[in-house]
Amino acid sequence: MLYDITRELFSAQTYHGDTRPTWRRVSDIAQGGECTLSDVAMCAHNGTHIDAPAHFIAGGKTVEQLELSRCMGRCAVRAFAGEVRAADLAGISAERLLFKGNCRLTAEAAAYAAEKFLLVGTELLSVGDAEIHKILLRAEVAVLEGLDLSAVPEGEYGLIALPAKWGGLDGAPVRAVLRTLQ
Repeated sequence: MLYDITRELFSAQTYHGDTRPTWRRVSDIAQGGECTLSDVAMCAHNGTHIDAPAHFIAGGKTVEQLELSRCMGRCAVRAFAGEVRAADLAGISAERLLFKGNCRLTAEAAAYAAEKFLLVGTELLSVGDAEIHKILLRAEVAVLEGLDLSAVPEGEYGLIALPAKWGGLDGAPVRAVLRTLQ
């Protein structure tokens, strides 16, 4: 079974201060155009997206330089509420972890995650403040934000969350999917 855990871009909430995504029709078959063509304007961190190290680390890797292997593979989905501490993450054997629910990593949990996981993801618009981002991104942990895990039970899955190849940018939209393991 597949779970699409991507939020629809134009209806998704945006982070305070980010450019809200918009689109306009440039050409439309219904209006006599040869084809239908649309332009999009948005922040690289709208909707379901991945943060590259360059988002908070000077000279850090940009989105097209991310190791794609970090963005796909065995993944754990765990529900949390409130602050997540390092002890809460002990015993999770998957190399990628998605946080389900309204929770925030403590600096201690982020440091633990930076040593243990290739990717962390959250349903929230942000995994945490600048300190949390820097801890994760210095370790080149892929940070996946803006997920929709509402229909996904806790458990182990296969994750595919490949970012758009936007050269030189600090983040990019992602189509994220979970696959049940056989």
